[in-house]
Amino acid sequence: MGSLLIILTILSSFLTNLETKTLQSEFTVTVAEEVNAPMNFPGTLTMHGQLFRLEMFNIEAAYDGKTLYMYSPETDELTLTNPTEAELVEANPLLYAKALIPVCNVVEKTSNDGLQTIVTLTPKDQSIGINRFVLRIRNNDLMPMQLEIKEGKKISTLKLKEPKYLESKEESQKSKETYVVKGSKDTYINDMRL
Repeated sequence: MGSLLIILTILSSFLTNLETKTLQSEFTVTVAEEVNAPMNFPGTLTMHGQLFRLEMFNIEAAYDGKTLYMYSPETDELTLTNPTEAELVEANPLLYAKALIPVCNVVEKTSNDGLQTIVTLTPKDQSIGINRFVLRIRNNDLMPMQLEIKEGKKISTLKLKEPKYLESKEESQKSKETYVVKGSKDTYINDMRL
């Protein structure tokens, strides 16, 4: 029981950082299936709690706490929606751990070099859609380094490249505009909000 308390303390501290600080990072998502060669997709991420801005697949996506903005420069189209909680969890996998804790068995171990904690969440009921969620957290600053989600035969891995939490003075210069995508003056706006 003491081990679970430590795990929840690690996860709790990590999730508190995500709620109270702004995380910035470049990343690579690798999607691998048993029958296909792995595919790699680079991108950038800025997030603060549930607010986020993501650039990947030549798409800009942002969530300002109310509206999800999806902009395609290729088609010059901006789609606005009010996402459900489930859609937000899918769009922001680092916060997925928070949603999984109550329905998972949690195991943690220290990496061989002692620099990271590896937290594995395995759903008690496999019908929730994933088989395993693994989060690697750097010990000295509770920085997320890698996230792996196994769904059936598919494994999606998010590797952060030189992630950093912004200092408070940098955060004070940030605004909600960070989490909004606008497009150009000629952008077609597809407003699907209710």
